[in-house]
Amino acid sequence: MKSSAVLFALAIGAFAIGTTEFAPMGLLPVIAQGVDVSIPTAGMLVSAYAVGVMLGAPVMTLLFSRFGRRAALVTLMLIFTAGNLLSALAPGYTTLLLSRLVTSLNHGAFFGIGAVVAASVVPKDKQASAIAAMFMGLTVANIGGVPAATWIGQQVGWRLAFAGTAALGLITIAALWMVLPKGEAGTRPDVRRELKVLTRPEVLLAMGTTVLGAGSMFTLYTYVAPVLTEITHASPGFIAFALVLIGVGFTIGNSLGGRLADWSLDGATRIILLALALIMVVLPWALGTHLGAGMGLVVWGAAAFGMVPPVQMRVMQAAAEAPGLASSVNVGAFNLGNAVGAALGGAVISQGLGYGAVAWAGAALAAGGLGLVLIQGRMRRGQAGHAAAAGNL
Repeated sequence: MKSSAVLFALAIGAFAIGTTEFAPMGLLPVIAQGVDVSIPTAGMLVSAYAVGVMLGAPVMTLLFSRFGRRAALVTLMLIFTAGNLLSALAPGYTTLLLSRLVTSLNHGAFFGIGAVVAASVVPKDKQASAIAAMFMGLTVANIGGVPAATWIGQQVGWRLAFAGTAALGLITIAALWMVLPKGEAGTRPDVRRELKVLTRPEVLLAMGTTVLGAGSMFTLYTYVAPVLTEITHASPGFIAFALVLIGVGFTIGNSLGGRLADWSLDGATRIILLALALIMVVLPWALGTHLGAGMGLVVWGAAAFGMVPPVQMRVMQAAAEAPGLASSVNVGAFNLGNAVGAALGGAVISQGLGYGAVAWAGAALAAGGLGLVLIQGRMRRGQAGHAAAAGNL
C-alpha cells in the first residue's frame, strides 16, 4: 500500500470528524434557537461530545484492536455516520445531546488506530510529520467543512448540516476500503498491561499537557461566534469567514508543529504553548476591529493547533509498549480539554466577566500546560542523572 494513499484516506476521515466536531461552534446561536435553550446550554453539546470521546477512546480501541485495521477503521466510521444521521433527525435538545454522544464514540479510536497506521507507513524520522498529515484533514475541515456547515446551518438549517456530515462518513468508508489491505485480525490485548503503561508518571504528565493545551484552545473556540458578535460586532457572514481564517491558522500550525516535533518534541511543545498563552492575552484587543480579528485569529489558530503533533508523539513515545491505546486515550485527553475549555468559557460568560475574559482564561490553561512540560523535562533530567550515577558505581 502506498503511504500517500493511506495518509490521504486517513485525512479524509479526519476531515469528516473535524467537520462534525467543530461545526457546532459556529452554529451555537442557531442550534440554541432551534432547540429552545440558552447559548451556554447549547455549548454543553460540545462538552458532551468531548466527554464521549474521552470515555469511548480506551474502550473502543481495546474492543477494536482484535479486528484488522481496515475493518476497525471502517466500522468506526459507520458509527460516525449513524450518529450524524441521528443528530439530523433529533426532535429536541436531549435527543440531540445523546446523538452527539453516539457520534463521539468513534473519534478517539479512529485517531488512535489511524495514528499508528500513519506512523507505520513512513520512516521513523518522519512519523510526526505523517501524523500531522493525517491531522491535516482535521485542520482543512476548518477551512472548508466547518464554514460550509456553518453557512448551511445559518441559511437552510442545522439539521441539514449534520446530514451532510453523515455523507462525508460514507465517502471516508469507501476511501479506507480501497486503500487499506484487509489484513489479519488483531490479537486479544493484554488490557491490564496496556493500562498499566498509561499510569506511568511521564505518560500522565504528557496527557495532562494535552488536556490543558486543548482546554486553552476550546475555551475560546467553543464560543468564537458569540465572542465575535459581542466584541467585533461581526455579521454572520464575517463569522463564517473568520472560521475559514481559523482553519487556515490550524493548517499552518499543524504543518509547522509536525516539523518542529521532528526536530525536538520538548522544544516544540514549550515554544508553541508559550506562544499560545501570550497570543490569548492580547487577543481581546485585536478582536476590537475586523482587520485585527482576522489577523489575530489566524495567528491564534496556528498556535492552538501547532501543539497537536508534538503532544500526540510525546504520549506515543512515553507509552511505547501500548502506542495504539496511548494514542487514542490522548485523543480522549484532547477532548477532555475540549470539555474543560467549553465549560470554563461558559462559566466566564455566565458569571458576567465579559467575552474578552474568555481568551484570558484560555491563556491561563496554556500557561499551566507549559508548566507540566517543564516539570516533565526536569523529571527526565533527574532520571538521567540517577542512571548516570548508578552506572559510575
